[in-house]
Amino acid sequence: MEFVILAVTGLFAGIVGALVGLGGGVVLVPAALYFGITLGWVPGLTPQKIVGLSVIMMIFIGLSSTLSYMKSKTVDYRSGLIFFAGSIPGTVLGAYVNKGLDLPSFNLYFGILLIFLSVLLLVRKHLKPVRWFVEHGRPRTFREPEGTIHEYGYPVWFAVMLTFVVGFASGLFGIGGGSILVPAMILLFLFPPHVAVGTSMFMVFLSAIVNAASHISLGNVPWLYTLPVVPAAYIGAKIGAALNKRLNSEALVTALRIILLITGIRSIYEGIWG
Repeated sequence: MEFVILAVTGLFAGIVGALVGLGGGVVLVPAALYFGITLGWVPGLTPQKIVGLSVIMMIFIGLSSTLSYMKSKTVDYRSGLIFFAGSIPGTVLGAYVNKGLDLPSFNLYFGILLIFLSVLLLVRKHLKPVRWFVEHGRPRTFREPEGTIHEYGYPVWFAVMLTFVVGFASGLFGIGGGSILVPAMILLFLFPPHVAVGTSMFMVFLSAIVNAASHISLGNVPWLYTLPVVPAAYIGAKIGAALNKRLNSEALVTALRIILLITGIRSIYEGIWG
C-alpha cells in the first residue's frame, strides 16, 4: 500500500515540479507528511526522513526535466551555475538546521513560506517591474518562438546572496529551492517564465546532489522508499516538461501560484491544528 501511495505521489511531484520549476519537493513533502505521519499509511517516516527522501527524488526530477529543457533551449547555463554556487553553503546549513525541527514547527514554517510566495505572484501584475537589478547587472535576452524579445539580468553579488537563502530553504524543507527561485527570477530579474523554469530545474539538479550528500551523512534517507518514488518522479518530470512547452507563460505563473497557495494553507493547518 505504501509503495503505491509513494509512487503516485512521486509521479505527481515530477509532473508539477518540472512543469513550473518547483523541483517536486513542494508536492512530495506535504503529501508524505499527511499520508505518512498524519494518517500513518507510510510507516517509519519523520520530517527529517521525508526531507531526505525528497532531496533524493529531486536529483532525478532535476536531471529528467533539465534534459528536456535543454532540447527546447530554455536553460540559461551561466545563470544556473551562478545560482548553484550561491546555494551550496545555504543548502548544507539548512540540512543541519533541519534536524532540530519538530513536526508542528516544520509544517507551520513551510506553509508560511509557500503562502508568502503565492501572494508575491498574485500581486506581481500590480507591482512595478524591478528594473534596477537588470540595469545593474549584465543584461541578457531571450526570444520567444512567436518573436517576443525579453531582456533580463541581475548583479552577480545579489544573485549569490539570494541563492544562499534559497539553498538554506532547500536544505531545511527539502523543496528544491525552485519554489523560491522561480518567483524571484520572474519578479526581480525579469526572467521569461519558461527560461526561469528551465534554469531553475538545472540549478535544482545540481543543488539536489549537494543537498542529498548532506542528508545522507545525517542518516535522513529512507532508502527503501526511494524505490517507488524515484522512477515515478523521473517519468513524471518528462511529462511535466512536455506539458510546459504547450502552455503559455501566464498559464505557468497561474499554475505556480495556485499550487503554492493550496499547499501552504494545508501545511499551516497541519502545523497549528494537525
